[in-house]
Amino acid sequence: MDGDRAQAPMQGATVFIYVFLPFALGHYLSSLLRNVNAVLAPHLMGELALGPGDLGLLTSAFFLAFALAQLPVGIALDRYGPRRVQLVLMLLAASGALLFARGTGYGQLVLARAVIGAGLGGCFMSAVKAISTWIPPARLPTVQGYLIAAGGLGAASATVPVRMLLEHTDWRSLFVLMALLTAGSGVLIWLVTPRAAPAGATSPAVPTLDSLLDVVRAPAFRTTIALVLVPHAVFFGIQGLWIGRWLSDVARFPDGAVAYLLYMGMASVIVGAIAVGMVTEWAARRGIAALDVAAAGIVLFVLVQAAIVCNWAPSLQVLSVLFTLVGTITGIEYAIVAQSLPRELTGRAATCLNLLIFVGAFLAQAGFGQVVGLWPASAGGHYPALAYRVAFGALVAVQLPGLVWYFLRRRPVKCGIAMLTQKEDYEIGSLRSPR
Repeated sequence: MDGDRAQAPMQGATVFIYVFLPFALGHYLSSLLRNVNAVLAPHLMGELALGPGDLGLLTSAFFLAFALAQLPVGIALDRYGPRRVQLVLMLLAASGALLFARGTGYGQLVLARAVIGAGLGGCFMSAVKAISTWIPPARLPTVQGYLIAAGGLGAASATVPVRMLLEHTDWRSLFVLMALLTAGSGVLIWLVTPRAAPAGATSPAVPTLDSLLDVVRAPAFRTTIALVLVPHAVFFGIQGLWIGRWLSDVARFPDGAVAYLLYMGMASVIVGAIAVGMVTEWAARRGIAALDVAAAGIVLFVLVQAAIVCNWAPSLQVLSVLFTLVGTITGIEYAIVAQSLPRELTGRAATCLNLLIFVGAFLAQAGFGQVVGLWPASAGGHYPALAYRVAFGALVAVQLPGLVWYFLRRRPVKCGIAMLTQKEDYEIGSLRSPR
């Protein structure tokens, strides 16, 4: 970790100011940059003559680079500490934002977007590691909820506030501003966060390829991702880009209305994150497993997408907000895995989840654009409702197997077929909440 000596534990407001806020700012900017193309899409498509497939690949390059950064970032965090790592990574992300601002060709923009994703790949992990070092374990769920809320604010800031800025400047100048803020965030972390861990703090095992395989082999991990991973990837991949294009092309809302609806959707992440925590705690007190809560939420999430496939015209704006609000349930994946695996595996499990989720988000975001691009655009540059219905239908289809498997697994197994033993039930899913 940073520094040569341990420090005495800090208290309350001091931890909030010197540890939480600097890292939360980094996570805020990460969410902003991840989602900003949803509002910038008309400008990028118009200036660079991009089709849906091109736009999807350009935007999703963030997710692929983000995913590939997870293992090396995890190793670096344990070796050098979040303070040093975040300074380097935020400067890398800032350089990517500058490259994006100056990019003149499609290939240059894809590369710049990937550099941004790689640089921001450690924001959430660094924040979790930093606050876990300085905050008592009993307070972690609440503080991590605040961290997720900071990400929700960043996503919301990528909508109406960005559109308001675009009334006074262009998207290239906007990325120059983002570069300055991102670099400033890294410098702030370097200057104000503690140089050393508090006395008695220990570092988790460094995540390696072999140690990640230990996580993948755990039945509880496989059970969780079988249900939640694909919906989580769909949520990340679609809400940051294609919900906005769907509102523009299918509902034919003007750009200002699209930005407002995106703002409402992104802001609902904060409400959703708090609601998921409250519902999960309420269910736990009644002996209901967190995985069962996740399954109920994912059913609702798939139903929202099915309503989009049906082109439920009177409530397209409601569906756009519900997609993000209900989709927030997929974030419960981290908590379920953390509760279900031995403590020594939780850090590596988070790394593995990030890797899988963001690879999935890359495939969902890029693949959605490829499907929509199979149809020709109208004279006004809008793609037909059928293109989006088919694309959303494909998303529903890839999420159904996980739900079917979950409900089949819950059916009692009778005569002649070996039933789960208590030991197997614990390994595969005890995913039961404490009673």
